[in-house]
Amino acid sequence: MRHIYLDNAATTPIDPEVVQAMMPYLTDHFGNPSAIHGFGRRTRAAVEKARRKVAELLHCAPGEIVFTSGGTEADNMVLHCAVRDLGVEHIITSPIEHHAVELTAHAIGRNGDAQVHWVKLDAVGRPDLKHLEELLAAHPKALVSLMHANNEIGTRIDLQAVGELCHRYGALFHSDTVQTMGHYPFDLSTLPVDFLSASAHKFHGPKGIGFLYMRSGAVLKPLILGGSQERNTRAGTENIYGMVGLAKALELCCRDMDEHQHHIQGLKDRMMRRLKEEIPGVGFNGDTSTDSLYTVLNVRFPDDGKGEMLIYNLDIEGIACSGGSACSSGSNAGSHVMHALYPERPGANIRFSFSRYNTADEVEHVVGVLKRIFVPVPAAQAVR
Repeated sequence: MRHIYLDNAATTPIDPEVVQAMMPYLTDHFGNPSAIHGFGRRTRAAVEKARRKVAELLHCAPGEIVFTSGGTEADNMVLHCAVRDLGVEHIITSPIEHHAVELTAHAIGRNGDAQVHWVKLDAVGRPDLKHLEELLAAHPKALVSLMHANNEIGTRIDLQAVGELCHRYGALFHSDTVQTMGHYPFDLSTLPVDFLSASAHKFHGPKGIGFLYMRSGAVLKPLILGGSQERNTRAGTENIYGMVGLAKALELCCRDMDEHQHHIQGLKDRMMRRLKEEIPGVGFNGDTSTDSLYTVLNVRFPDDGKGEMLIYNLDIEGIACSGGSACSSGSNAGSHVMHALYPERPGANIRFSFSRYNTADEVEHVVGVLKRIFVPVPAAQAVR
C-alpha cells in the first residue's frame, strides 16, 4: 500500500542534511555549554554559531534571538512577560489564533492581568484593519498578537501593514510565524514587528526546539527561572543539537526557498483544480489566492454523510491529512477556527498540507481515492 504524507502543517520530515549536522552533538560533543572546560566551550561555540546563523538569515542581531522549546513556549513568553515586564494592559488578538496564543490570552484575561480584545475578521480570516485601529485608539499600552498565516486555513496577513498600524499607536506587535518561517523571507531590520515565534519542526528541522525574536528595546525577563542560560533570558541546559539542527534547517530553506515555493504552490493549485473537476460540491475554506500560505489547503467536502469517517478512511488508504490543527488532537470540540469563521457551514473540512517532498503523482493518487469515496460508480458500470 502507498503511504502519502499530506500533514506537513502538523510537522515535517527532518531533512537528512539537518540530521547530519546534528549528529556530532548527539555523539562526540556532549559537554554542558555552561561549563568552562574544553567540552563546554566547544558546545557553547556551537550554540552561538547557530544563533548567529539564524540572525544572519533573518537580518537581525544575534542578541535578538532566544532559543525556546518551540512556538508554544515562545507565544506564552511574549504574552505573559509583555504584561509583566513591559506595562501591557491590553491584549488585542483574534479568535482564530493558535491555541498557544488564544488560550494564553483567555487565561491572562480571566486572571485580571490585562484586558483582552478580539479583532473582527473578514470572510477568509484576515483581520479587519479598521476595527484593529479602533481598538488601538481606544486601548493604549497594548500588545497585538496576530499569526502570520493560519495553521488550519492558510490565510496570511500583511505583517508590514499590521506592524505599521500598531507602532503608529505605540502598541507592541507579536506574530506567530510557526507556519511561515522557512517558507517566506523575513527582513527583521525593516519589518515593523517586536516579537516573532517559530518552531524548527515546521520547516524540516528537529522537534522540541524553536526561537523567539525579541526586538532590541522590547526585552522580556525570563518566563522560566533556574539558570542564566540564553543570555539570562531562558533557564535550562541548552538543547545543543536542536539549536544546531534548527539553524541548518533554516539555512537550507532560505537557500532553496524560491524553488520549493514554486514546486509546492504547483501541488496546491493542482489539487484545487483536480478536486473541482472530479468531486461535485467541493469547496475551500479560507483564502485560496496566491497571497495565502502555499503549503496549506483546507477543503470542504459535500455534506452527504461520507465526511464523518473521511480522515479514518483516508488513513486506511495510507493517506495522512488532518481535520484541523494537530495540536488539538484528542479533542472532540471541533475546530475553533471553523467555528469562528463558518459556524453554520455544513460538510467535512480536511486540511491537506504539502512539503517539498510531495509530488504531483501523490496529489493525483489522493484525488483518485477521494473520487472513489464521494462519487458513486453507476450500477451498470459496477456490474461490468
